[in-house]
Amino acid sequence: MRRHSLTTTFALVSVAAMATLGVALIVVNDRLLADHALTEASQTAQAYVSTGVEPRVTAAMFRAPGQIDAQQAAQLDALFRGGSAHATVRLWTAQRNQFYDSGRTATVANSVGAGQIPDDARFAAALAPGGSAQPKVTLERTDNGGANRRIDVYVPLYVGQGTSPVGVAEVVLPYEQTADAVARATRSILMVVAGGLALLWLLLFRTVRQASRRLRYQAGENARLALLDPLTGLPNRRLLGERMERAALASARSGHAVGLLLLDIDRFKEVNDTLGHPRGDALLLQVAERLSAVVRDSDTVSRLGGDEFAVLLPQIASLEAAEQSMERIQSVFDDPFDLDGLVLHVDTSIGLAVLPDHADDVTDLLARADVAMYAAKAAGAGMAVYSSAGDANTTSRLTLLGELRRALDTDELQLYYQPKINLKTGRVTGLEALLRWNHPTRGLVPPTEFIPIAEQTGLMHQLTRRVLGLVGEQMAHWDRDGVLLPVAVNLSARNLLEPDLDRVVAAMLELHGLPATMMEFEITESALIEDPVRAAEMLGKLTALGITVAVDDFGIGNTAMGQLRTMPLRTIKIDRSFVTNLGSDGSHGVLVRAIVDLAHEFGLIAVAEGVEDEEAIRQLVAMGCDLAQGFHWSRPVPADELPAVLLRLGEQADVASAAQSRRPPRARSKQPPVRS
Repeated sequence: MRRHSLTTTFALVSVAAMATLGVALIVVNDRLLADHALTEASQTAQAYVSTGVEPRVTAAMFRAPGQIDAQQAAQLDALFRGGSAHATVRLWTAQRNQFYDSGRTATVANSVGAGQIPDDARFAAALAPGGSAQPKVTLERTDNGGANRRIDVYVPLYVGQGTSPVGVAEVVLPYEQTADAVARATRSILMVVAGGLALLWLLLFRTVRQASRRLRYQAGENARLALLDPLTGLPNRRLLGERMERAALASARSGHAVGLLLLDIDRFKEVNDTLGHPRGDALLLQVAERLSAVVRDSDTVSRLGGDEFAVLLPQIASLEAAEQSMERIQSVFDDPFDLDGLVLHVDTSIGLAVLPDHADDVTDLLARADVAMYAAKAAGAGMAVYSSAGDANTTSRLTLLGELRRALDTDELQLYYQPKINLKTGRVTGLEALLRWNHPTRGLVPPTEFIPIAEQTGLMHQLTRRVLGLVGEQMAHWDRDGVLLPVAVNLSARNLLEPDLDRVVAAMLELHGLPATMMEFEITESALIEDPVRAAEMLGKLTALGITVAVDDFGIGNTAMGQLRTMPLRTIKIDRSFVTNLGSDGSHGVLVRAIVDLAHEFGLIAVAEGVEDEEAIRQLVAMGCDLAQGFHWSRPVPADELPAVLLRLGEQADVASAAQSRRPPRARSKQPPVRS
């Protein structure tokens, strides 16, 4: 069935309702007017009887069967025919015999005789005790040749001071004039009611039509906004998904490939934080305009949210054609953007995936384009095509991710500790906490397998909080035993982007009653490079608490010299790849010496990682390196094995010190045990 619009439905229903209301009002009004006319007729009839009939009749006239002489009849005729030619009066005895009718053609005494009572019930009501005061009045319409209508009234007759009626006077009044008056009043009321209802209907109809238009507009606007991005006007994720589905169906029929490009603006948050959200929105609008200008009419440019855009290529001949489109899209970022007079150069990272080359359906296509985009961002290449070799979202890794979430709530995650050695004294000056996962079925899972998964999925925040909790508990145990060594904890780039990391760390230190000076955070060079402004801001907050900061794996990244001056750093840790081959590769020795000198030039402590032999120690000491750690002294061990390691290293330091001073070895000074 066809559905009517809101306006049409209202028009039909309201017209029917108002027509019904109008008819009801007219019927009620007509009845009220008729009742009023009958009441007036009853009053007129009673006046006739009380003033005209009762003074001229005697009780003898009403003795059965009723009689009236010619003189009396003439008097009554003169009264009724002369005074009210339109009224007819009939006199009845109590025994229901009619003996007078003013409407007869000839007046002859006792010539009327008994007649039929038109309404026996009303006649009886008029004669009933107490009924005479309020006689029952009804309307009888009788046709005289089909033309006349009358009002028939029964009025009780009293003679002298009698209290009981001796008979009944039937007064018949014309109804035509009354009916005409009722009709005129009804027509007037009908016009007023019809006009009022019509005006009311027009006003309501106008209001409903306007409301209906607004609702239709709003519904259309809601439908549009449900499919379009409110800022740029581009299709949103939902509309993109619908078009991807259609493109996939067309691809299955025609054999053409479908390409999907995902891109986001590098360091866009820095633009928002530094220049403000209005300029950030202006940048997004310009990006949307440029992207729309370089694609084909059949392509779809979509904004997925934030600074992330997508370009759907519904019909491409090959992967090479999609790559050409990706290069053309990247070229729109070659020219700077003008943001209210501020010229800004912007870089982007673009990932490409193609159906069916890289995915079997649109869900996989979107996921793999996303993987390619993050690969481009991580490599700093600007563009990347999906490769399964770099995809962390394999089935086994997704399974591992689910198990890692479970491990956060169990005792499977453990911390191992590796000592740091002062190369001048040979004594332990601190520890590095290293996370290990003791999986119930896989055994010991190395960090290289689960840490990247945590970083890519956002689980790194929870993982870091878990590590901080474990470190705090362990350091509190050591502190109660009277021994507390500085402990270094690794942070990822994602951790530095947490706005409340400093508050989390401060709360942990306060919970366990630990001094902040006994903690150190190690940050990789990549973390400093990814977002240097926010990294420097968070490191400043951490150092303000009293925590020291070290650059980990230094030498393999691209840290600028200026960052070493501006970042609140205390330590540089030389990457193990240079230290491990220190004895066999002379070039590594040159690099390590340069890093040590650079650290000292900036007033920083130099730490060598991956020390495995005496030759490396000899060269590091000769270079002036401050601290070192590696398998030569100890592998990372659980907390319960650490006391024995510290005791052994303490004894070795005592022996080395005694040998260096060329004195007999003195009694060793055992370091107090450290219990977990």
